[in-house]
Amino acid sequence: MTTAAATAAREEKAQPSAMTAELFYEVLMAELTARSGDPGSGYALVLDAARRSRDAKLFQRAVEIALQARSGDAALAAARAWKESLPDSREARRFELQILIALNRIAETVEPLKAELAATPQVERPFLMALIARNYARATDKKLAASVVEQALAEELKSPATGGPAWTTIGRLRLAAGDAAGTLEAARKGEEIDPSADGPAMLALELVDPAQPEAETLVKRYLAGPKALPEMRIAYARVLVEGRRYTDASAELAALTAARPELPEPWLLLGSLQAQARQDAAAESSLKRYIAMADTQPDAEARGRGQTQAFLLLAQLAERRKDFVGAEHWLSRIDSTEDLVGAQTRRAALLARQGKLPQARELVRALPERTEEDKKQKFMAEVQLLRDAKQYQAAYDMLTQASSAKPEDTDLIYDKAMVAEKLNRLDEMERLLRRLIELKPDNQNAYNALGYSLADRKVRLEEARTLIKKAVQLAPEDPFIADSLGWVEFRLGNSDEAMRILEAAYKRRPDPEIGAHLGEVLWVKGERDRAMSIWKEVFLVDADNETLQETLKRLRVKL
Repeated sequence: MTTAAATAAREEKAQPSAMTAELFYEVLMAELTARSGDPGSGYALVLDAARRSRDAKLFQRAVEIALQARSGDAALAAARAWKESLPDSREARRFELQILIALNRIAETVEPLKAELAATPQVERPFLMALIARNYARATDKKLAASVVEQALAEELKSPATGGPAWTTIGRLRLAAGDAAGTLEAARKGEEIDPSADGPAMLALELVDPAQPEAETLVKRYLAGPKALPEMRIAYARVLVEGRRYTDASAELAALTAARPELPEPWLLLGSLQAQARQDAAAESSLKRYIAMADTQPDAEARGRGQTQAFLLLAQLAERRKDFVGAEHWLSRIDSTEDLVGAQTRRAALLARQGKLPQARELVRALPERTEEDKKQKFMAEVQLLRDAKQYQAAYDMLTQASSAKPEDTDLIYDKAMVAEKLNRLDEMERLLRRLIELKPDNQNAYNALGYSLADRKVRLEEARTLIKKAVQLAPEDPFIADSLGWVEFRLGNSDEAMRILEAAYKRRPDPEIGAHLGEVLWVKGERDRAMSIWKEVFLVDADNETLQETLKRLRVKL
């Protein structure tokens, strides 16, 4: 048994009580005094009894009384008296550390933290590092916290056994302090000591950004190693999805499903991306693989969410091929009351596509409204039913009524602008989008929608390009915003640049609208065979796409 473990065992071992009748009476009076509204006197009596008896529980009670009275200095005094009476007590030291951090007396924690590290067995130190990061992240002066912890962990930072977790701890504190460069440096140093350590890679994953390519390089090096955790690749894929790098995310998930086909979650994520990319056959296969093994997921909540998502996606795939019976079959398998709104909304969409719009609207209206979010989902679902049925005036009227009650709801403003465009109320659309930009200057969709509308109408093209470039700046990996930029370049007469941008966007996301635009650029440039090939590809994906149909009609092309 280690010295620390032996000490802990001695502390925990039952000792003969040192509680005399006099001490018992003093403690009783202390409790009564503290509870009757005089915590200061109660604290003094308990602390006196603790010192006389050297009883750890009484010291802890003194600390608790002081904390309840919001007297940090008194709590610290009790913790230090406890440590003085029982020098080997780790609990006393832990209380002292936590109180010092809460009081933001960070500089005083170096020695207690070093002592706690020294008393911790080597095998437990990685867990302690995580606790240190969590506790010190609460400090008001986060830069000082990172510096003090680095000073206390000086030996651990050099050790091959603890270097990875130690540098991860420093990195987490630097991240909390807003020091991205210092965080990346910590991740890099942790990786140098132990390339297979998970912590530095997880730290780098939080920094993945086009402006910091080194972070992603570190993550990729970790994933290329033989000990890389599957969960890390999944997390990396999620980061790529958040960055709208769908092709890269799909590649990571395809690699993971090939290497570890028994894991359910990657199949769900891959199926979602394949469905989004209109790779319907592959998506259906992946989603069915997930459903077949979903029961192996230990987390019941995650399993339920995953199954609901898979059923909804499979219903969507069936609906695309106009298999309404199949779509209803998948929707009927959703039994979660929490997902009732989503499932019934899809059922309503199925009814509307079969020409039963009144029944569809009634189904949505009949849904329960347990929360404000449910109410909003119901409203937006009914508006979408009207938009899909091309009943734009009815949708506009609903949005107008709702936005009069919530004039600064940016979702309502955006949707109303899009419906106004369909009604050819272009001045109203522009007014609404400019209002949205005023309320939410980082809303890339507002810049993109306004810029694309101007470009599509061949008006104020330089302004359109400025707006779309702002959207690109806010969402550089979004293929639909790239499509808008390619389209405005084409309208400006820059066909080569337009083709370069559109080809890259279509490669990332082979969507019918992007394909329609790329095909037109190719057609005008004289590459008509390639244009026809792309149009045929996207026609198979969605023959009813408005942009595709308008393009083919205007150019008098028959596929």
